[in-house]
Amino acid sequence: MRRLFGPFFILAGIMHFMIPGVYESIVPKYLPSRRALVYASGVAEIVGGAGLLNRRTRKLASWLNIATLVGVTPVHVEMALHPEDWDEVPGGRPALLARLPLQGLLIAWAWAAGR
Repeated sequence: MRRLFGPFFILAGIMHFMIPGVYESIVPKYLPSRRALVYASGVAEIVGGAGLLNRRTRKLASWLNIATLVGVTPVHVEMALHPEDWDEVPGGRPALLARLPLQGLLIAWAWAAGR
């Protein structure tokens, strides 16, 4: 399971470049340069995921991944606080609320991947 986080995060990062509009639409409106933030988080995910694949960079990459996950948490908090803006999300408000503890599980997985 630990070895899957790197490829998972690389794929997630690539998606930021394939469908940037989807990601940009969930970045809170109060943040500037939303498209640039999407690309920056995509790069961070690709670099962090790739870093896990090498034993020498695994610990540093794990911390980068944790920082990235913490950094994008405001997106999920904003969505949970304003579920009326996200009618298209399957599961509605319960799904948006469930995403918050999932973020914690992803952080734990990123930490475990760096061990």
